[in-house]
Amino acid sequence: MARRQSPAPAVDSSQDYTENIVDIDVTSEMEGSFLEYAYSVIYSRALPDARDGLKPVQRRILYMMSEMGLRPDRGHVKSARVVGEVMGKLHPHGDTAIYDALVRMAQDFSLRLPLIDGHGNFGSLDDGPAAPRYTEARLAAAALTLTDHLDEDVVDFVPNYDNQLTQPDVLPAAFPNLLVNGATGIAVGMATNMAPHNLVEVISAARHLIAHPDATLDDLMRFVPGPDLPTGGRIVGLDGIRDAYATGRGSFKTRAKVEVEQLSARRTGLVVTELPYMVGPEKVIEKIKDAVNGKKLTGISDIVDLTDRKHGLRLVIELKNGFNPNAVLQQLYRYSPMEDSFGINNVTLVDGQPQTLGLVELLSVYVGHRIDVVRRRTAFRLGRKKDRLHLVEGLLIAIVDIDEVIQIIRSSDEAAAARVRLMSIYDLSEIQANYILELRLRQLTKYSRIELEKEQDELRREIAELEAILGSEQRLRELVSDELGEIAEKYGTPRRTVLLESEAVSPTVAAALAASNGKGKAAPLALEIADDPCWAILTASGQVARTSNQEALAESGPRSKHDVFLSVVRTSARGEIAGVTSQGRMLRLQVMDMPVLPPMSGLPNLAGGVPAKDFITLLKGESLVAFAPLDEVLAIGTAQGVVKRVQPDYPLNREDWEIIALKDKDSVVGVAPAGSEDTDLVFLTRQAQLLRFGAAQVRPQGRTAGGMAGIKLSDDDQVLFFSAVKPEDDAAVVVTIAGTTGALPGTAPGTAKVTAFSEYPAKGRATAGVRAHRFLKGEDTLLLAWAGHGPAKASSLAGVARSLPQEHGRRDGSGIPLSQPVEVVGPAMAWLDQAPPDPA
Repeated sequence: MARRQSPAPAVDSSQDYTENIVDIDVTSEMEGSFLEYAYSVIYSRALPDARDGLKPVQRRILYMMSEMGLRPDRGHVKSARVVGEVMGKLHPHGDTAIYDALVRMAQDFSLRLPLIDGHGNFGSLDDGPAAPRYTEARLAAAALTLTDHLDEDVVDFVPNYDNQLTQPDVLPAAFPNLLVNGATGIAVGMATNMAPHNLVEVISAARHLIAHPDATLDDLMRFVPGPDLPTGGRIVGLDGIRDAYATGRGSFKTRAKVEVEQLSARRTGLVVTELPYMVGPEKVIEKIKDAVNGKKLTGISDIVDLTDRKHGLRLVIELKNGFNPNAVLQQLYRYSPMEDSFGINNVTLVDGQPQTLGLVELLSVYVGHRIDVVRRRTAFRLGRKKDRLHLVEGLLIAIVDIDEVIQIIRSSDEAAAARVRLMSIYDLSEIQANYILELRLRQLTKYSRIELEKEQDELRREIAELEAILGSEQRLRELVSDELGEIAEKYGTPRRTVLLESEAVSPTVAAALAASNGKGKAAPLALEIADDPCWAILTASGQVARTSNQEALAESGPRSKHDVFLSVVRTSARGEIAGVTSQGRMLRLQVMDMPVLPPMSGLPNLAGGVPAKDFITLLKGESLVAFAPLDEVLAIGTAQGVVKRVQPDYPLNREDWEIIALKDKDSVVGVAPAGSEDTDLVFLTRQAQLLRFGAAQVRPQGRTAGGMAGIKLSDDDQVLFFSAVKPEDDAAVVVTIAGTTGALPGTAPGTAKVTAFSEYPAKGRATAGVRAHRFLKGEDTLLLAWAGHGPAKASSLAGVARSLPQEHGRRDGSGIPLSQPVEVVGPAMAWLDQAPPDPA
């Protein structure tokens, strides 16, 4: 059915109508309207105020939550309720914009000092927050310092959008929120992007500026050296930061915090624990995978995100064997968000006008605002105290003759008459008279004269103090400074972001820089590790590692307690060596898989290896005895005195094989290269017997042979040490430490003895040898024994290595008592810093 339309009203031709058409220039109208719109966006939405560092929506959220009583000591409420209150009363814009601003103020990765205490899913760097109906919020403790004393006339209030309510034009802001939390916003024709800073540093600079109003930028930068980002990371290069502090514009590079870690015995990785500001792990993973698939990044085998709430960010980038971690890291900085740039643009509102401010100007505006806030607060409190004092003085006058006061009131016809009579009789003001008339009879009991006089004295003291503050600019500034100090002490946290003048130079990068021929720019790092000469090392505590170069063994660096070099083999980074176990097995090992000892001032750190049991698969009760080359004749000694020289005819298609057939309960105690028949083989037993004989007496055998008799042992004796020594080595020594069998390790010092190896005569194979150490009373065994090239240096346990060879001419003499117990860690000397390989 068609809708019926009403007929148009008839035009009365008897009346005159005047048309008024105004011609407007479109260009002028567009310019005016656009400028009005632009100013509205700049002033009312996008840019923060330099005084409290807040945009209008943020200020309204904090003020409304304060009015709602959402304090830190009270329960959370639904975020939707806060959004509704703000939108309905103060902010006539969409709820999405209000909620987004609330969420940002609750994110600890966005703000250095969050202002909202959120409960629920407030999002992450990779994901958005839950809907406002699911999350809850209340004010954080720090936010209370922004809204404190609003009821004391500290700032001006302005009408809201419909003139029914009022809102603060600016918050009191007890700390420099703009610098501490930063800001970001895009207006029309301009934008702002300000970095967060450390609260303690910023307040220290503000206090210095209060005490020294003419402070320079250099003075303030001693307190604020650079931004302190919520997510930590590293800032590389400080020139851009100084430019930003001077002019308000600048940029700097931020990098992730990355450590090279040994993920397993054979796998190295880059572990990321901090990322650049506003960069999430999922974005990093995505970019790295794209770069790997696009062949821009090489050397990466896998990337795993192990981030959790308990341990925080942990991004593990596993590397392929043979790739230089520092070179891969440089590639990651180039092709992934692990290095990012932050552009500072300090555009903010000052007296309603957008301005670009440097550090000095930003702090000056804040300090001026804070001084004005404290002055107004002091004046308000002074007025309140004076008003109260005026009432107390009136009560003191009336209480002297309270019965007559009551009689005057009772005899008066009305309140006005009573007021006039009180004012005339007792010389009271109208305010004092009204206050007395409004008192209830039950209140008169508490107003004793002593209490009122005490209150009067206290009020006069407080008034004098407030007047002194208002009368002295110096005292006012000191009060502001002291309050800032209290805020810093209460809410301050240590710096998270590391500031670097330039990129930290690792030894590898330093080598590349040296290869640049002094041009100041490092040469590109080799991505794959070169087949450079190095040492493969097995320590007495069972650590497996390799050095970065063969010269690094000139001296030893820091080490674990009592740890020493047990076996050292010259090889190359991409070479192969053998590992010999106590059960007579030989394993083929890739040197590339061994962790590199971290250098300390150019020296290898013995504590930087991995346990042998994690590096190779050992059988139950089996241990790794020594490293050995795969292309030399080896001499093997066992605990039961068996010796064997084995030919290097090892299988090429196997990773492990047997190199000696051991008898029941026998085990390998030592392995040494013995390709030259001029080499002497040395046995040392627990009963202090030493046998030295030429390697020519032991014919080389195949790897399945069981060896031959090496040293003749007594029934209760066994071999403690076996090795090969060059007889022409004048620096060769024999070191022994005696002790008691029943003593616990580390409890009996015993005696130590160092004797020149040449003092011991060569004997025939399968003989008992000669006495190496005469036991003193209470000693019945050797705890440690060692023979070979003399140590480079000895530890504090004994200048023994320097003095004993001269003092003990008799090879079968007793040792010198040790000054402290010796921890038994293996067949090497525990108190020697190192026993280096034969220098030849």
